[in-house]
Amino acid sequence: MAGRVHPRQLAFSLPHTESLSRDNFLEGPANEAGLALIDAWPEWPNRTMWLAGPEGSGKSHLAAIWAEASGARSTAANGLTADAVPGALATGALVVEDLRARAFDERALFHLMNLAREDGAYVLFTGREIPASIEIDLRDLHSRLRAVPVISLMPPDDQLFRGLIVKFCADRQLGVDESVVSYLVTRLERSSAAARQAVELLDSEALRLGRPVTRALAAELLRDA
Repeated sequence: MAGRVHPRQLAFSLPHTESLSRDNFLEGPANEAGLALIDAWPEWPNRTMWLAGPEGSGKSHLAAIWAEASGARSTAANGLTADAVPGALATGALVVEDLRARAFDERALFHLMNLAREDGAYVLFTGREIPASIEIDLRDLHSRLRAVPVISLMPPDDQLFRGLIVKFCADRQLGVDESVVSYLVTRLERSSAAARQAVELLDSEALRLGRPVTRALAAELLRDA
């Protein structure tokens, strides 16, 4: 008699909403300067500011908090066009996300900075690099960006990193015990992006395998990653 074939359980990728509210922002030494900037608005040292930091360091979360407080619109740097600039600044505040070398229209950005200065608008740039390290052909734009004050975000410390893992699990309604969190803290690269990716992997594989999220499962997955 032929053995029974058990169907493999499929894991469906369902959307998980990560809260970007002020109440859900985890503060620590790595990001306290960035949070202080957002909380200080509109008393900024300059109407145009720059948040710099590695992937997953909290730039977008801080920008979302500021946008909520200021009524700012938001645009990806690589999607900004000269024609869209007036509309983007219509509320008097704008977030320009993920500004990186060779991934934006230099003339559109220069037009934006000029119009923002004329109108007294607030602009918050985010990027992984500081402005001085971004190669720019347009000389006037290069000098204008170098003059923008920069607030840098650092990789998370132990306490913040642990909190991020717990938060990402909570965002996905994923129940984990302390042994899982402690294991991840000691095994993962110290970055928010690595924590998020590990939690996503644990969630999807636990669903696919029909197993609870345990330290043993985490060890199996990270060993094979």
